[in-house]
Amino acid sequence: MHITQLRLNHFRNFSEATIKPSASFNLFYGLNGAGKSSVLEAIHILGYGRSFRTSKANTIIQNECEAATSFCKYSGVEGEQVLGATRSKSDGFMFNVNSEKTKRISDLAKVLPIQIFTPQSSDLILGPPMLRRRFIDWLVFHVEHSFIHASKSYMSALEQRNALLKQMYKKGPAALSEQDVWSSIIARHGEIITGFRQRYLNALNAQLKALYSEFKPDVEIDLRYNLGWDKDLSLQDALGAKTEKDLIRGSTSSGPHKADIQFLVNGKAASEYLSRGQLRVLVSLLLIAEVRLLKEYTGKSCIFLVDDIAAELDVDTREFFLDTVVAEDAQVFVTAIEKDQLSFAAKYNNKKVFHVKHNRVQEE
Repeated sequence: MHITQLRLNHFRNFSEATIKPSASFNLFYGLNGAGKSSVLEAIHILGYGRSFRTSKANTIIQNECEAATSFCKYSGVEGEQVLGATRSKSDGFMFNVNSEKTKRISDLAKVLPIQIFTPQSSDLILGPPMLRRRFIDWLVFHVEHSFIHASKSYMSALEQRNALLKQMYKKGPAALSEQDVWSSIIARHGEIITGFRQRYLNALNAQLKALYSEFKPDVEIDLRYNLGWDKDLSLQDALGAKTEKDLIRGSTSSGPHKADIQFLVNGKAASEYLSRGQLRVLVSLLLIAEVRLLKEYTGKSCIFLVDDIAAELDVDTREFFLDTVVAEDAQVFVTAIEKDQLSFAAKYNNKKVFHVKHNRVQEE
């Protein structure tokens, strides 16, 4: 699967741009502020329904314009198809999936599997647990079709139970137990979500160990999943045991929405053991491991976005990282200030180089 054409309209500093990328490796180079990252941002929106650069979505719209559009043609199992995302100041996002309009991000996300490596990628290890849950859920979402239903059902029941907890605080646990029909729904779908996560985290752990044996054989890596509740209890029993605490808090304290992933390197927490540079290497290998598993389980190749790679990885690591991603049949879009920062890319057979300057993208 790969993008055959990308078109931007009134997106950031591009009034209009049309790009026909290589199915394998694409380098975008130019000065800071030229718009290199905006190209990756436009692709990211087509896979996630949101920007990786800002939470203020209207900032992607060019000044004095009402809307911005990112549109692509992509080659899939059913031939060439189309995907589009339009951000309107008045109506938010609207997505186009093969000529059918939708506002549901899940309709968009399931079409193009996209991974991204940026200067902020080390937040996966250093940041809040939500980022790590999102990381493993990306793989589960693209492999297990029933995951989205379990996830939506779980979050809906969780919202209802939290609202009930706030209402029942003064009446106490006994009154709550008579009206709490949501705990069983949370428990049922929560166990399904947890089973999926544990299965794919175990597979990811094995892939990561294999990658480290190639790159740094003296490093022992281990990923551990924390359930989000007492591992000696079922989720149903854990919810019951925390009823009083939940009433006081007004929210549910047990379940996969509280889960986390622990990264251990040679038996120690990666966040404390590794330098910033080493953390970036770990994240880069984690992303490669996910791409490998996606291909193994689904046969799908991935679109890989790599922003400002020279600022994040040394030359040898850049080469190992990109060599490995390209070898997985991923379509790669990478940015750099100077193309010489990726001089090793000359060995790639199927590649294109684009110079981004003066609000234009020019293929060389």
